[in-house]
Amino acid sequence: MYTDGACLGNPGPGGWAWATVDSGGRPARYASGHAELTTNQRMEISAVLEATRAIDGGLDIVSDSTYVVNCWRDRWWEAWVRNGWKNKARKDVANQDLWKPLVDEFGTGRITMRWVKGHSGDPMNDLVDRLATAAAATQTGRSGVGVPDDIAELPADAPSASAAADPRVPAGHRLVVMGHRPPELGGYDDDNPVAASVRRELTDIVAAKRSMHPELVVLTGLGLGAEQLGALAAHDAGVPYVAVLPYPDPDKVWPAASQRRYRDLLAGAHSTVLLQTKAPESKQAAGGALARRDAWLARHADEAIAVWDGDDQFVGRAVRSLRDHLGEEDVWVLTPPGG
Repeated sequence: MYTDGACLGNPGPGGWAWATVDSGGRPARYASGHAELTTNQRMEISAVLEATRAIDGGLDIVSDSTYVVNCWRDRWWEAWVRNGWKNKARKDVANQDLWKPLVDEFGTGRITMRWVKGHSGDPMNDLVDRLATAAAATQTGRSGVGVPDDIAELPADAPSASAAADPRVPAGHRLVVMGHRPPELGGYDDDNPVAASVRRELTDIVAAKRSMHPELVVLTGLGLGAEQLGALAAHDAGVPYVAVLPYPDPDKVWPAASQRRYRDLLAGAHSTVLLQTKAPESKQAAGGALARRDAWLARHADEAIAVWDGDDQFVGRAVRSLRDHLGEEDVWVLTPPGG
């Protein structure tokens, strides 16, 4: 049985899905469901929990969520139960309402779990990804036998269900660069020592990745800080970069110098992906659009570099989302000087 969870924004509208495989390796049964306001992790847990509720007997569950698979494989849950559902920091374990019934299933011994890399060409992983994303976007679940004739059409502004389904996704090995904003990188001058050091390190990494993947392309939101340094590093390494914008003119509230630098970088991009055609009307709407942009990047990347000091919670959430989609080994963390 394959499972997957999706969230269009984190938090945001979410969906979960599972699908079984018959003895010949073909899709057999599937189901999906949704939640109005949730997180990617909750949807990943929900997918596995719903799968256990739908099928009796032994289950071999395949998931692209390291969060869920590692909990089963490394038996995190045993320490949670032993410590009264407190984590190592003596804080309440998150998502207990979902974990507790799933841990009960873990304890029966009828479940095994395996990890699969998301968007790696596995047709069953792609199927549950599409089902979960469609459920999140339409807030409608479905069930049936075999493969649905059509996955419900997604709204134009929603992240696509899979990279292959979205013609805006550039060809090649896609590397996302994200991370801190300028205050954590020495300030708004890209030539300051901290930003200059990060740019050099990013350039070295991008150049090394290009030697392994000649078709390498960098994806960047062109936000102030690490995202723009990623574009500069791609330029320095001779690698094309694609600007993935949450909405039109995100720079309009920036100082004039920052606007000029952004426009120069935008002009140098190989191409531009605009995820939302209408500018947001409030800070809350802008935040939602940025969250959807981050979710789109996570779902369409092959690898990622995160410029992160290990402490900032906002960047940390993005890193966890990337790891959930790509796996631990495909998310590089670059610690800035002084971090």
